[in-house]
Amino acid sequence: MEAPTLQRHELLQVADAVAREKNIEPGEVLHALEQAIQRAGRAKYGQEHDIRAEIDRRSGDIRLFRCQTVVEAVENEFTEISVADARRRKPNAAVGDVLVDELPPIDLGRIAAQTAKQVIVQKVREAERTRQYEEYKDRVGEIVNGAVKRNDFGNVTVDLGRAEGLLRRDETLPRESLRVGDRVRSYIYDVRQEPRGPQIFLSRTHPQFMAKLFQQEVPEIYDGIIEIRAVARDPGSRAKIAVLSHDSSIDPVGACVGMRGSRVQAVVGELQGEKIDIIPWSPDPATFVVNALAPAEVTKVVLDEEQNRIEVVVPDDQLSLAIGRRGQNVRLASQLTGWDIDILTEEEESRRRQEEFRNRSQLFIDALDVDDVIAHLLVAEGFNSVDQIAYLPIEELAEIEGFDEEIAQELQQRAQGWLAEQDRQYDEQRRAAGVADEVAEIDGLTPAMVARLGEKGVKSLDDLGDLAGDELAEILGDLAPDEERCNEIIMAARAHWFGETDDAAAS
Repeated sequence: MEAPTLQRHELLQVADAVAREKNIEPGEVLHALEQAIQRAGRAKYGQEHDIRAEIDRRSGDIRLFRCQTVVEAVENEFTEISVADARRRKPNAAVGDVLVDELPPIDLGRIAAQTAKQVIVQKVREAERTRQYEEYKDRVGEIVNGAVKRNDFGNVTVDLGRAEGLLRRDETLPRESLRVGDRVRSYIYDVRQEPRGPQIFLSRTHPQFMAKLFQQEVPEIYDGIIEIRAVARDPGSRAKIAVLSHDSSIDPVGACVGMRGSRVQAVVGELQGEKIDIIPWSPDPATFVVNALAPAEVTKVVLDEEQNRIEVVVPDDQLSLAIGRRGQNVRLASQLTGWDIDILTEEEESRRRQEEFRNRSQLFIDALDVDDVIAHLLVAEGFNSVDQIAYLPIEELAEIEGFDEEIAQELQQRAQGWLAEQDRQYDEQRRAAGVADEVAEIDGLTPAMVARLGEKGVKSLDDLGDLAGDELAEILGDLAPDEERCNEIIMAARAHWFGETDDAAAS
């Protein structure tokens, strides 16, 4: 009788050993064994039976039994039993009860043993994958060390110790050659459950990889005294990193560079010689952009917050430095700051300013029938449209040097007359294009906008109502109001749809 007992204890010992080796719970291994024994039992007694196995977690005893559920009407005689039959075996049996018949232990034959082994291996692998996912899903954003296990055409499998990570070709640095056995540091940017198991995705090109490397090299970043606000990378070539110090006595750039460049050089070495510009972050967009374009010098900055664009003027000899090789410097500066950057030389900016001055002057000469002296005065005062003159308070217009109230009134009358004539011409264009009066009456649409709609074939309330806000803005082009106003115009055009629905409901 000692042999079976020994075998039972051995079963628990094997389960415990497998669990320790794979770093999973012993219960998971025993559950896999139970399923393997169940499968072997069904192979012996019939697949149609509900055969279940149980392994005692303390003694290692194996029990095999058949289950039948008590039902009113039997549909499957192998897994179900009627109430009457059940009460012959158990007097108080009720619907829903499960009757259990213990079966004699089975001798696992060669094929059954092989099947059991496959089930155990599969279940242990599933448990191992679940453990890996649970362990790594909260480690996204960390740097890990590993050894290259395989390199399949540039897609590298990294052994992380208790799991494997995938470093895809596009996530490795250009010209980087990783061989089997090489140690490699990488950044976990995603962990996903996939059909073939959890996948740990690694990267050496991710901007946050550089940020984490600096965190490891610079104690002030780790302690939160210095904050990395933005990173932009052209992996393997060049990068820019914006830093901010929360302690006025500590220079954030100097701390990241380190004594004789020791700290930044450690990061550069890890990134295969990638050049790194460390710049001070600023809450002022103009200052931040100027810093980001270093080492180029900037003489003037013009912000357009609505378009999220910034125009930068540099000396003529600084243009190539500001743009960088193949546009790299300005592209990285744009990524770092979040602004679209246009770069002009001082000569180009001067030419454009002169051209704008001439165009605005000519507009006032033609619209207001004035000489070029008055036109130049208006442009010099910052006026760039006839509307501004038409609706500016007289006293403000009269304050311009060389003007008085009489001149101001005359200019304003001429401006209002010119605008009225423009509106009349636009209205004629609108009628000629066949745009309905209801469209012209929508609040927020100017005669110029309505004429533009007619040119583009938008002629009725339904035509206008069928558009989306961005489509209306695209049609109106330079005449388009902001996105919110475009949506209000479209909703006004759709208002009659809801009125028709209400009328139909009322009738």
